[in-house]
Amino acid sequence: MTSTKPQSGALNKFLNVVETLGNKLPNITMLFIYALILTLVVSFALSYVNFDYIHPSTKEQIHILNMLSYENLLQLVINSVKNFMGFPPLGITIVVTLGIGIAEGSGFIHILIKKLLAITPKKLLTPTVVFVSVLCHIASDSAYTILMPVSALLFYASGRHPLAGIACSFAGLAGGFTASFTPSMIDPIMQGFTENAAHIIDPNYSVNVLCNYFYALGGTLFVILAVWFVTDKIVEPRLYATMPIDNKPEDDSNVNVAAITKEENKAYYLTVGVLALMLLGLFALCYPDNSVLRAPDGTLTSPKSPVMQALVPILFIYFSIPGLVYGFAVGKFKCANDVIHAMENLTKMLLSFIVFCFFAGQFLYVFNVSGIGSLLAISGAEFLKELGLPSGITLFGIILLTACLNILITSATSKWAILSTIFVPMLMMLGISPELTQAAFRVSDSAVNVSTPLFPFYPLLILYCQQYCKKAGVGTLSSMMLPYTFALLIVLTIVLYAYWFIGLPLGFNSYYDYPVVAQ
Repeated sequence: MTSTKPQSGALNKFLNVVETLGNKLPNITMLFIYALILTLVVSFALSYVNFDYIHPSTKEQIHILNMLSYENLLQLVINSVKNFMGFPPLGITIVVTLGIGIAEGSGFIHILIKKLLAITPKKLLTPTVVFVSVLCHIASDSAYTILMPVSALLFYASGRHPLAGIACSFAGLAGGFTASFTPSMIDPIMQGFTENAAHIIDPNYSVNVLCNYFYALGGTLFVILAVWFVTDKIVEPRLYATMPIDNKPEDDSNVNVAAITKEENKAYYLTVGVLALMLLGLFALCYPDNSVLRAPDGTLTSPKSPVMQALVPILFIYFSIPGLVYGFAVGKFKCANDVIHAMENLTKMLLSFIVFCFFAGQFLYVFNVSGIGSLLAISGAEFLKELGLPSGITLFGIILLTACLNILITSATSKWAILSTIFVPMLMMLGISPELTQAAFRVSDSAVNVSTPLFPFYPLLILYCQQYCKKAGVGTLSSMMLPYTFALLIVLTIVLYAYWFIGLPLGFNSYYDYPVVAQ
């Protein structure tokens, strides 16, 4: 391998400026506290203004409610616990995390990743790593602790640059989050915000949990191809020129990540067998036309079907039972207390999220009850109507705006908690469905994750890089990942517009158009 002088530091300087500015932002929970206070003050000021806008559903004139009045403040206090408990992502996230905690704590998720990567042909190393990374969306954040170092070792063992392994696995896991083979924890979280925002315009509108699933599934092939091309043709050649390997694993004999004990192997096959039986059992229960898991009209994918309403508990069961089987079979779990500790260990990660949910729930209550959400949606829709832009251009503007915001705020739930209350009803007024708006948001939200230094896992990934290249830093990782951001943004946008143009469904019970109610 050859070593050349590093490329211009202009990009690194720019990224350092972004990092400095981003680090000056308050904690995301504090941002919602400020937003709550601001909304209260704005509601007081706008309550004295008369607006000519008519709500398309109620046919009543828009009027902003003063949330600082004694009566409304009292109602906010009375409903504060209800607002917190009713915050859409709270219960969903906790329940699914409990199941993932068992599967992760038992070691089943880790051995599953190793098994999939161990059978990889060298010529197909890059696409296989990306494939596994996309598959690991179901493991959520726990995948970062095993997938990136394992991918680096695989590349190193194959005579390739280990940082390229980190880059392509990171791009597939975080950058390609919009594309997925299976439903993931983010689906019900996004759906909850989207449906809640749609109720600003249409209180009866229902959003399916898997409303973007077909688009996510169709995008996987193009994400894999894009990340494969960028890794092999752009990122890895540049790494050899600018980032020579100056450190090796402490024991090169341990590079073979497929080394699994007999006990682990036996437990793995037992667990896979149990999981297969569980999947067959679910299929057998859903298959009959008169199944209790179907909706009254006989469909499985309707929001009224029990299987859709129970999707979160089903995910919990299908994470926890394989985790229990593997954990006890391999000896990782010896008693019930070990299982409880596994759930507790992963759930500890949610403490800051739970605090965030309390204040975000109060903000959404004030934002919706005050009427500010309706005002922004309808006035924004009227402004866009006057511009006369085609729906395609309007939606592309949403994608670009979200991409810019994601540089500083990487949390999808944090951004969508606010943006959904504006984008969804506003675009509904223009005839664009909530499902399409959600898909557009997810495109840019995932693509920019990998190149912003404010991504929560950046410090961990830099440590992985420094195991092979001591001088690796924030600029190294950011510049390494920027090509993936542009490639994913372009590819995922093209796929979305292709679906829209051809008329392929975005997901179950999803639509492209929303019937605008005449004013």
